[in-house]
Amino acid sequence: MPFNIQPIREFLVRPAVPVNLSRMPELAHNIVWSWEPVIRALFRRLDPAMWKECGYNPVGILGRVSQATLERAAADPRYLAQYTLACQRFDAHMKRVTERPDGKLIAYFSAEYGLTECLPIYSGGLGILSGDHLKSASDCDMPLIGVGLLYQHGYFRQFLNADGWQQERSLENDFYTLPSTPVLNDSGDEMKVQVQLPSGPLTIQVWCIEAGRVKLYLLDTNLPENTVLDRAITDQLYGGDTDMRIRQEIVLGIGGMRALRALGLEPTVCHMNEGHSAFLGLERIREFIGEHKLTFDEALETVRANNVFTTHTPVPAGIDLFDAGMMYHYFNEYCRDSQIDFDRLMALGRSNPNDRGEMFSMAILALNTSSYRNAVSRLHGRISQEMWHGLWPDLPVWETPITFVTNGVHLPSWLNGDLADLYDQYLEPDWRERFDDAKTYALIQEIPEEELIEAHRRRKRRLITFVREHQTASAYRRKAAAAELRYSSEVLDPNAFTIGFARRFATYKRATLLFKDVERLKRILLNKERPVQIVIAGKAHPKDTPGKTYIREIVALSRDAELWKHVVFVEDYDMKVARELVQGVDLWVNNPRRGEEACGTSGMKAAMNGVLNLSVLDGWFDEAYEVSGGWAIGDREPYTEDQDALHASAIYYLLENEIVPMFYDRREQGRPGEWIFRMKQSMMNLTPQFDCRRMVRQYEKELYNPAHEAFVAMRQENFESARERARWNARIREVWAGVKFIETGPGPAGAVTSGRTVPVRATVEMAGLAPGDVRVEVVMGRVGSAGSLEDTEVMVLPPVEQNGSVAVFAKDVTPLHTGRLGYALRISPNHHDDPLTRPCNSLLKWGNV
Repeated sequence: MPFNIQPIREFLVRPAVPVNLSRMPELAHNIVWSWEPVIRALFRRLDPAMWKECGYNPVGILGRVSQATLERAAADPRYLAQYTLACQRFDAHMKRVTERPDGKLIAYFSAEYGLTECLPIYSGGLGILSGDHLKSASDCDMPLIGVGLLYQHGYFRQFLNADGWQQERSLENDFYTLPSTPVLNDSGDEMKVQVQLPSGPLTIQVWCIEAGRVKLYLLDTNLPENTVLDRAITDQLYGGDTDMRIRQEIVLGIGGMRALRALGLEPTVCHMNEGHSAFLGLERIREFIGEHKLTFDEALETVRANNVFTTHTPVPAGIDLFDAGMMYHYFNEYCRDSQIDFDRLMALGRSNPNDRGEMFSMAILALNTSSYRNAVSRLHGRISQEMWHGLWPDLPVWETPITFVTNGVHLPSWLNGDLADLYDQYLEPDWRERFDDAKTYALIQEIPEEELIEAHRRRKRRLITFVREHQTASAYRRKAAAAELRYSSEVLDPNAFTIGFARRFATYKRATLLFKDVERLKRILLNKERPVQIVIAGKAHPKDTPGKTYIREIVALSRDAELWKHVVFVEDYDMKVARELVQGVDLWVNNPRRGEEACGTSGMKAAMNGVLNLSVLDGWFDEAYEVSGGWAIGDREPYTEDQDALHASAIYYLLENEIVPMFYDRREQGRPGEWIFRMKQSMMNLTPQFDCRRMVRQYEKELYNPAHEAFVAMRQENFESARERARWNARIREVWAGVKFIETGPGPAGAVTSGRTVPVRATVEMAGLAPGDVRVEVVMGRVGSAGSLEDTEVMVLPPVEQNGSVAVFAKDVTPLHTGRLGYALRISPNHHDDPLTRPCNSLLKWGNV
């Protein structure tokens, strides 16, 4: 083994920044530079080559640039003018405009964050969304903090071997040379917290990344005081086995809550972005039991009141599951010390709380410990309701209490600079702040076609230069033949119609669909008058052999003697590659199996840059298609295996007969009129609709504010309402078997004229409950061909009389429809809540008298 010298003392050496550039470290350590080009340009100007070598990392370049370079910049009046402007922009971003006297604080938990290229602690769309969520919260001055894990090696770097097979390499992150800083406690020491694992106490260090006005706290277990196995917990994103996964999720959920406690932060809302952090619900229950002397049920009521859970998974296979033995191994001691019954804990993670053989689900734990639950697009909302209907089996699927908030992307991070310059000229001066104002983007119509075309051509030329450099570097790395090196510098044509496809190479995304009929595709690509080219990028999970096989097939085609200049696979897909692609291609293709893409955001980024979409009607595009200016692959119907050939044929047909001819159809002045019209339509309609700032405002209005208000109300009365709710729930469960419909009324006699009322009446045996303890509802709608209700409306029947233990509920209802109608009656405990916050496995009975 090699001899390693261990230091006995560690210290940091920081650059001696000239006095008149004294704020450079401050600017470097807040990643507002990632979406503010004036600040970013300040660091790039120091040394453009070193800026690229550092991975576009301001902290890195400040640590490597020579003292002479800094002194020269400090003496350059042009640089000082840019520095002054950068400081002004930074101060404008950091200025708080809203005071929060009520202590509102949202803690946002996610397993990954895609903030910028130099912080590789993300793998794909979930991480990019989390990063955009933080940035948008900063822009909206929202009182939000992030919590995540600080991965030593992050997600893997992708390299292709000579056969085109994906190889993975890990690059070690040096957090001291990144825009991250260790958090210090009141004594000036690095802040650390502990969680107990079966192997002993685990120490966790807390780091901080500043994203504008929002702080992201990251947890690190790679510490000398931990065992080798424990140090590896935060080694790699989505690495290791099931045992490593549960350790990571304990650190994220339980360790994350303890870190916030150590920081003196008390969130009034906890948002779980996917189920990875769901153990935070258990930790919060433990805290309320210990500190406020609540029972388990009382603590659960308190925790549920202000927890928000966002599900991103449209298929059960994507859910983290742990068997009972593993859960006992990790939580037996935790439960004993916390006065939590282990069986009660297990019941929170099972769809059937009484099935001891059922695996423990992190998603079900999150659903059980949250009052507010959402999917990430309208279609995904319906799929999630179907997927989790078993937790509310007595409700119709459409009433499963899961709403949706469609994802968005952070416009300042993804909009290209050339287009932003055009907006500065032709939109309102404050267009950056008026992100949700459709009238602002209507002014895109006034941008001259020639200027819009030229702006996009510049981005395409930049993309092609980037791809050629990238391909040449990759060829040199794998010691490719001289011919391949030459080809790498000649791929793609700046004047050819360019298609982009970039995403994770999960099989459901059907990355090879475009290549299903190679001969037909060749006829499209090799048309001398209307040439077409394809740029593809993406990573397969290291254990996903089918995904890796897709990559190898595409790489093999890219080396075809006829196609080498028209098909390019760009390796090591990351935020930099994604940004160049969505800003520089002409058409963005997305063809997942319908219903399996929860939302997808790459097409949003492309659309905001004037790139048209050709997509399956899945996720976000199901909501956007009609106003997108783009094209749909297939219809709004469930996916079946025979659709692969149909969808591939549809892609070829659209390219041959509409899309490519339209792109090359030029007017006398050389302008593709219809294409430009569609570009403007895409930019005008989709930019405000899918801006992430719209998304966080929607979260605030529909989920954060109600959760915050519920928690503040509980806290103000020392959680007495939670105690009362738990007692009331126990009473309801005790007598519920005796609650039943005795009589459900005669209903209308004969046909009813439109606009006339229908008397609805129900007589209920209350089993000792008061009328206010229950909610009696009529569900009215059309009677479908199968005899079930459709297009239903739910209305509450008020109590009108009571005689002993029997109560009567009645109301005259005006039908909304004509034709064959019907109604059903049901009764449930009256939680006095929004129906969307209904607990899992809640009690409900239908009238069948």
